[in-house]
Amino acid sequence: MRTKLPYNPCFDMPVFPFLIIFKSQTTAMNIRHTLIAILLLPALVYAEVPPAPALAAKAWLLLDQQSGVVLNAKDPETRVEPASLTKLMTAYLTFKAVTEGKIKLDQQFTVSMRGYKVGGSTMFLEPNTPVTVDNLIKGMIVVSGNDACVTLAEAIAGSEDVFAQMMTAEAKRLGMTGTNFKNSTGLPDPDHYTTVADLAKLSAAIIRDYPQFYPIYSMKSFTYNNGRKTMTQPNRNLLLYRDAFVDGMKTGHTASAGFNLVASTRRENRRLISVLVGAQSDENRALESAKLLNWGVQFFETPKLASAKQVLASPKVWKGMAGQVPAGFLFDRYVTVGRGEAKNVKQEMTMSGPLIAPIKQGQTLGKVKFSLNGKPLAEYPLVALQDVGQAGIWGRTVDTVKLWFK
Repeated sequence: MRTKLPYNPCFDMPVFPFLIIFKSQTTAMNIRHTLIAILLLPALVYAEVPPAPALAAKAWLLLDQQSGVVLNAKDPETRVEPASLTKLMTAYLTFKAVTEGKIKLDQQFTVSMRGYKVGGSTMFLEPNTPVTVDNLIKGMIVVSGNDACVTLAEAIAGSEDVFAQMMTAEAKRLGMTGTNFKNSTGLPDPDHYTTVADLAKLSAAIIRDYPQFYPIYSMKSFTYNNGRKTMTQPNRNLLLYRDAFVDGMKTGHTASAGFNLVASTRRENRRLISVLVGAQSDENRALESAKLLNWGVQFFETPKLASAKQVLASPKVWKGMAGQVPAGFLFDRYVTVGRGEAKNVKQEMTMSGPLIAPIKQGQTLGKVKFSLNGKPLAEYPLVALQDVGQAGIWGRTVDTVKLWFK
């Protein structure tokens, strides 16, 4: 079946990817999304891949985090109610505040009456019992405590209302163009919404920007003593108990939103992130997410094209203190292809020339094109991996003469 390039919510993409006709069934996007894909995103070149499974949910998306390619999606830009998936952004801003030293993990705060009475999921904070930021983070992530969210929001921003404004601003910075937050918890509000594409961006950003906190998402339970009693509550992500490769991320549910789940699996040095919203039950969201993740694992692979700062070429430099400059990519480069196709990926390199010093690290020197079975796959800028300063007056003069005759 002929399909369009899937929409991709991630960053650090090739300079000019290509639109490929695939032999697998993916969600057809509207013209605007297709244009975004053509301009910004790496293409997938599929082998014969079975269609993605039909899922019982309102919307979903499957992202290969390393390549940034969306393998399958339904209604990725449709406005949805995130419910407690909101807490992914509450956590992101909390991780940011800790990393920047605005709050400390061992710092203690006391829940306000607003937080104490917020309702919904709770870690059972008591108004007269201080709690550390470390425990608040675990209470927010593992047991989805609304009281923990409000307490963190007030600690960071002074009020939950101001914190919600920070959440929306951060969403815009991350490219989450279809998102608006009105609270830190995900409790229903007509102006509190997002999309599964935006939730995929946010989930990938957490893993990328704050890997030191990510293991919390794999905790199967959390034990907390609120001064009155000790309680152990389980993580509601059923996939953590059923699939040893699943290591996160977050559940969500309200009567109006249905049952939501962001899940992540790491297998064969690949990480896939699924976002699914509007399922009918806790069990259903786990089953449907597992179908999507397993399809992505079974039928695709994500070979590394090149490592960060790997020298791919050493082109000649004129009028420089060095005669050559190492060239490559500043970041690891991956691409997603049908399983078994990685061996058929080919590379072609072209240089912009002549290269005249001075040259700065990161300066574009040429481009690298990758193809699969004769079809364009991706194109990236080839950049300088280190500076090359200008030669002295004599060296520059000699090379100037040589260039006249070149």
